[in-house]
Amino acid sequence: MTPPSFFKIGNRCTRHGTDTATTMTPLQSIKGFKDILPGESELWQSIEQQAKTIFDAFGFHEVRLPLLEKTELFARSIGESTDIVEKEMYTFQDRGGDLLTMRPEATAGIVRAYLQHKLYAREAVHKFYTIGPMFRRERPQKGRYRQFSQINAEIFGVASPYADAQLILVLVHLMNALGVTDATPHINSLGCPACRPAFRTALKTFLDGAGDHLCSDCVRRRETNPLRVLDCKVPGCREATANAPALADYLCPECQTHFATVQQALEGQGVAFTIDDRLVRGLDYYIRTTFEIQTSALGAQNAIAGGGRYDGLAHTLGGPDIPATGFAIGLDRLAEIVGTIRQPAPLQPALFIAALGEEARRKAFQWLCQLNTSGIAAEMEYGDKSLKSQMKRADKLGASHVLILGEKEMQRGTATLRNMASKEQIDVPMRDLANRLIERFKKT
Repeated sequence: MTPPSFFKIGNRCTRHGTDTATTMTPLQSIKGFKDILPGESELWQSIEQQAKTIFDAFGFHEVRLPLLEKTELFARSIGESTDIVEKEMYTFQDRGGDLLTMRPEATAGIVRAYLQHKLYAREAVHKFYTIGPMFRRERPQKGRYRQFSQINAEIFGVASPYADAQLILVLVHLMNALGVTDATPHINSLGCPACRPAFRTALKTFLDGAGDHLCSDCVRRRETNPLRVLDCKVPGCREATANAPALADYLCPECQTHFATVQQALEGQGVAFTIDDRLVRGLDYYIRTTFEIQTSALGAQNAIAGGGRYDGLAHTLGGPDIPATGFAIGLDRLAEIVGTIRQPAPLQPALFIAALGEEARRKAFQWLCQLNTSGIAAEMEYGDKSLKSQMKRADKLGASHVLILGEKEMQRGTATLRNMASKEQIDVPMRDLANRLIERFKKT
């Protein structure tokens, strides 16, 4: 599409540079996209740091992925009949004619990187985690945005059910560390390619008899992806499927043993869980163990983490047939919950330098830079403000000390250091003052 020869911003014509109005309405963020501002960003950082600490202990290593992938990656992995691929992806054609998609989830990209770099040839078992934004054009609601962030963890090369149990344990451990006590693992088995077709046939027959009781989305899913009907939150659909066949009745002996071992492993660790026959995943690549961490803190949107086993995905994407399992945490939802429990202490400077006059400001700036580059949180007033105004700002910032430097102090060769809590003041020689302050504040 050829762009127009000029475009209009507000009432200003950019071709001629003429204004037809004196004011413009400030631009707003895109619907479903959220700013993470100071105060909230510290909370996110504390959650991410706690997750990284736990991942380190469990032997996971970070991988950082591009935001854009070829659309084919998600069509092949997630499934062309899923809501994500059919309705929710942000897809566009680049100048070379390639179809690109802003990643709607992380697992497919991690598998792509794992195969592209032949990591399976370096080591039989790999544990990865990644943290970052995803994009889906869904209806925005509480805890759900069109740009949202996830914390993902994946284990490659382990077919054992103990890997599934370990991932659930990691989630439970993280929730406990964050103080999220109202969080319960829900688990289910989706069977495997050997036993799922019989269940799918039975479920499809049941849904065909549900008639007009299903919502329009579930009428479509009934033909393309009937398992997703069980996950519908519309009350009429849940009532219509209350007596639907249960996957547990169709599991082959191998899947039964796998699921039983997951349960025994969790019980051995003292992890309480709920077996949820209706728990399915919205992505086609899942088999056998599937799980969610659910909470009542966000109302109907009660899942804050979910995952499961996807043994065939690497092979589907052109690689070796390598087993894998993983999970994703909705960071936006988790932050909302953790934010009701605690807030991290805001970053407060150890020192505020109140400089009066240009010569004092030049000296103060030198000290400030030395303090900052030595790891000491310090601030100063860059403009020509009164001492009273600067003291108010220091108090508002929560600075523990204020260093006062004016004309009198410059003449004496000393600066005044004031303790904002005790109001005690002492004179500090200006000679080698920055190093004196660095030594003092590194001890506190």
